[in-house]
Amino acid sequence: MITTFTANPSLDRTIDLGAMLIRGAVQRALRADAQAAGKGVNVARGLVAAGVPTLAVLPGDATDPVVIGLGVDQLPHRALPIGQPLRSNVTLTEPDGTTTKVNEPGPTLGPAQQSTLTEALVRTANGSSWVVLAGSLPPGLPTDYYAKIVAHLHEVLGASRPLLAVDTSDAPLSDLYAGSGPLPDLIKPNAEELASLAGTHNAAELEASPELAASAARQLVQRGTAAVLATLGAQGAVLATVDGAWWATHPPVRARSTVGAGDSSLAGYLIAHDRGATPPECLRSAVAYGAAAASLPGSLIPTPEQTSPESVTVTPLTAAPTGQLLASSTQTPKE
Repeated sequence: MITTFTANPSLDRTIDLGAMLIRGAVQRALRADAQAAGKGVNVARGLVAAGVPTLAVLPGDATDPVVIGLGVDQLPHRALPIGQPLRSNVTLTEPDGTTTKVNEPGPTLGPAQQSTLTEALVRTANGSSWVVLAGSLPPGLPTDYYAKIVAHLHEVLGASRPLLAVDTSDAPLSDLYAGSGPLPDLIKPNAEELASLAGTHNAAELEASPELAASAARQLVQRGTAAVLATLGAQGAVLATVDGAWWATHPPVRARSTVGAGDSSLAGYLIAHDRGATPPECLRSAVAYGAAAASLPGSLIPTPEQTSPESVTVTPLTAAPTGQLLASSTQTPKE
C-alpha cells in the first residue's frame, strides 16, 4: 500500500473561461467544477485509478466539503478532525491553456494537531511501501515539518520504514536539505524548485537543457537523495539516481490545464515503481501521466487508459570526463 499525506488539502474550484482573462473586467465562464484536492490527494487519485492500494491521510472534519467529496469519490482516506474548515482554491483556465491559480493559506494548526497528524501518519506508514508527503504546509506548522517527519519515520520504523517521497516547494523543500538529518528517497521538483535547491542556473536554463537539469539533480543525489524526478514542463522530465540519469519527452499535446500535471507525474512514477519497473521505465510512466494530465480540463487526474507511455522517448544521459552530462543513444519506446 502507498500512503499519501496532504497537510493542506483543499476544495479546488476550476473555472474554464471562453476568452483570455482580462483583469478588472466581468467575464463569463464556459463551465465550472469543484473537487476535493491537494497534492497528496491528487497523487492518491492517480494511484487508485491504476489499481494501486492507496490511503490518503489528511486533516479535516467529517462534515468538511473536502472530506465529504473524498467519500463521494470513494477515495480511501483517513481524515483527522481539526475543528476548522479546510481551504478553497480557485483555478482559472484560458482557451490557450494558460492557468491562473489562487490558493488560500488554509487553517492554522497548533502543536496538538501537529502531533495528532504525525502519529496518525506513523501508524499508517507502518507496512506501507511508500509514504508521499506532498503540498504546502498550512499556517501553524513549522517549515521543517516534512524534514521532521522524514527523520521521525527513520527513527521509529528503522529498517522497516517505507520509501519516502516529498513533493513540496519553498522553505519546506529547502529545509529538507538544511540540516544533517536523513533525506527522502525521492523528491519531485519542477525546474524552478530544482534551480533553487542546486543553486546553479535558473529555471529557464534548466528547462532548456536536460543535461543541466540532470547535473543539478545529481547534486542532490550526491547529498543522499536516492532519486530526483525533475519535471521540466513541455520539455518532459529528467530522472537522476545513483545509477545514472535519463531524460524523457512526450510529443506535444494540446494543453488544457497544467493543474495536477506534476502530481500526475509523481503518481505515474510510483505506479511503475510499484510494479517493479526500472528507473527509465518509471520515468517513462511519469512523463506519460504528466502529459495526459495537461491535456485534460481542470484538475482531472488521468487514468491509465488516458496515458500513452509508448509515445514517450527516453534518452540516457551519460557523464563525460569533464563531469558534464551528455545525451547518448535514445531508447526505443515500448510497443
